[in-house]
Formats: sequence, structure tokens, C-alpha cells
Amino acid sequence: MRVNGTLGDWQAITIKFSGEVLPRDRAEAFKGAMFAAYPGDLVFSKIDARNGAVGLIPGSIPKAVITPEYPVFTPKPEKLRPAFLNHLLRAAHFKADLQRKASGTSGRKRVTPESFLSLVVPVPPLNEQDALVTAYTEVLIRAAQMEQEADAIERAGWQVFEAALGVAPPPPLPDKPVFVARFKNVERWSHESILRGTTPAPDSDSGVPTVPLGQIGKVSYGIQKCPANRPAVHSRPYLRVANVQRGALDLDEIKYINVPDEEMPKLRLEVGDVLLCEGNSPDLVGRGAIWRGEIEDCVHQNHVLRVRVDRERLLPEFVLAVINCSHGQAYFRSKAKRTTNLASINSKEVAGLPVPALSIAQQQDVLDALHAQEQAAQTKRTEAAALRQSAWATFEAALFTTTEESAA
Repeated sequence: MRVNGTLGDWQAITIKFSGEVLPRDRAEAFKGAMFAAYPGDLVFSKIDARNGAVGLIPGSIPKAVITPEYPVFTPKPEKLRPAFLNHLLRAAHFKADLQRKASGTSGRKRVTPESFLSLVVPVPPLNEQDALVTAYTEVLIRAAQMEQEADAIERAGWQVFEAALGVAPPPPLPDKPVFVARFKNVERWSHESILRGTTPAPDSDSGVPTVPLGQIGKVSYGIQKCPANRPAVHSRPYLRVANVQRGALDLDEIKYINVPDEEMPKLRLEVGDVLLCEGNSPDLVGRGAIWRGEIEDCVHQNHVLRVRVDRERLLPEFVLAVINCSHGQAYFRSKAKRTTNLASINSKEVAGLPVPALSIAQQQDVLDALHAQEQAAQTKRTEAAALRQSAWATFEAALFTTTEESAA
């Protein structure tokens, strides 16, 4: 192939460790030799093949260009079906054999074209390849259908939850590529928030009153990280935005900060505290979870807001569900202050969240119904995952068990 400075309609590629071959954002020609690859060709990264960077050029990339670091092979159609080969490359036995072919110094081991060609792989007749792929694909389709059913079950649960609260999902936004906002609202300048503010909310005849969250709970900021409170004599574990995921806490990595004993009473987390992300990116605004006392004497950073509710009037789990439903998410999106790519919400806005005023017993009832739907959805997803795993194990066993028995 010949190019003149730029790649033109030739597409540079990259190969993920999953084996997925993707377009690379590059228009300039590579220095040195370049090679062409076409849909169905097998390519791998010499240095990362042992980590899984080996795959087939997809049909979405009609003209791929690669460097000598990416050897390319053309499978023989009379021997290998592309779909079968694609699955074969992901098999654990194949990956293990490929890792053993890598040579060189530690950390810079490479797989050469010659060593790749020396791999011994099972190649059943084409009809058997087709049968294996078809059986595996049919199971994947069933698993995907089960996951769709799980999503529908979960959506239905949230719809029932919102109906019981007397809140309706926010209406679809009008298609207005051009809009006008007051200058005083410039800090909330975003297409969605401005349009949401001009779109009437649906009426509700449920008669369920609401009360601002700040009247039945206290919203507090955490400790600000600075050089003065680096871990020292009074080192305490603290939660960062990364620890607060949607509906759950990720406590795999906990960092420490210095907090004197006299400041701990106002900063120490208590069981039942609702933790919300202040923001920094639109998807983080209002992301929340509940603290259940997992770590002793734990505090939280200032970018994580703490809501401590009146437990005689409000269940923490109910607050979190209200925040996570479409009603709560629409509220946070409309109130979040935004810059170019950042978004955040302050304690005042969190305290203003309208919370349906249900009794504790009513809150528990709607939560039980919601959790039952979520559990049913999760059961479906678990079954789908088990189905996929079993199908893949069957695929591998049909190939490599037979191969190993023949070798023995």
C-alpha cells in the first residue's frame, strides 16, 4: 500500500486485551513500513498478545493499516470459520499456550509470528465449527433476553414506587437545539437543566404531600483535604467520591487523613448516614449510598455530602430510593451548577429535595415492594450470567478436552 503523508481512507487500529479490534484516532501515516489488513484477517500485538491483544478485523473496518508490531494472518476459509476462530482466540487454553510462546526479557516479552504459527489448536470440520458456534450463540441470545426481562422487572418496580409516592417521571424534553436562559442562571448553563426548568411538571392527584429533606434531616460537608491534615498521630479512614457508588460503597481502597479527637464527634460517620457525591462530573451528581458502620471511626471528604435523617420520621433507605428514582435524578440535574464539563450540587440544594411525607410504615411497605422487584431482576441477571458461563465452558470442553485426550 502507498499513502502520501496521511492515511486517507485507511484506518489505524488498536487491539484491546479483550480481543476487540477498534479504530484508532490517527490520520497521519506511520513512520516506516505499513501493512494492510482486511475484515476477517487475524492480527495481534507482539508485546500484548500474551495479555489477550489478538483478534479479527471486523467488517466495520474495511481497510485497516498496521505497523510491523502487528503481524497479520489470513485464515484459510476452507479450514476455519471466522466466528469459530474468534471464539477460539478467547479460550483459556489458547491464551495459556500463547503466554508460553512469549519470549524476551521480563516485562518486554513478545510473541513472534513464527511462535504464533507454531501454536497447536483444535480445528474440527467446518460443520462442527458451525454447530459449536450456533449452540453457543443461541445461549447468548437466551441470556440477553433474560437480561432484558430483568431490566423490565426493575423498571416496573420503580414505576410502582413512584406511583406510590405520587410523583411522575419527568416528561420528555422538547427538541430545541437553540434555547434562551437568563444570565443569572449562567452557572447552571446546560441544555437539559434550562429546558427542564421551562417544561411543566406532570400533575399528580395522589394527594401525597412533600417536605424538604432539610426539615427532616441534616446535610453536612465533610473534611477538606489539605497538607495540614496529612495522616499523622490522629490518622483516620475517610471516604472519597470514588468510594461512593450508586447504591453501594466500594471500600477496596481506603485512604487516611488526620482528624484530632476533639473534631471526631462532628465528623464521625454513623450507621444510617446517607452519603451523596457533590459532583465534579454530571454522572456523579447525587450518586449515593448508605453507611452501615463498615469501618470504625470513619469520616468523609468535603466532596461527599452526608445526610443524617430523623430516624423517627424517615428511613435512610427510603431517602436513597427517592434520590435514585427519576423524580430525584431530575431534581438534581435541574439544580446542579455546571461549568464546561463539570457539575456539582451544594448542601442547600440537597436540603431542598422534595421528599414524599409518608409514615415509617408506608415507607417500609413501598421499599419492600421495590426491593422484591430488584431481587427478582437480580435473580434473572444471575441466571443469565450462569447460563453464559456454562455455555462457554461447554464450548471450550468440546474442543480442548477432546484435543487433550487425543494427545494422551
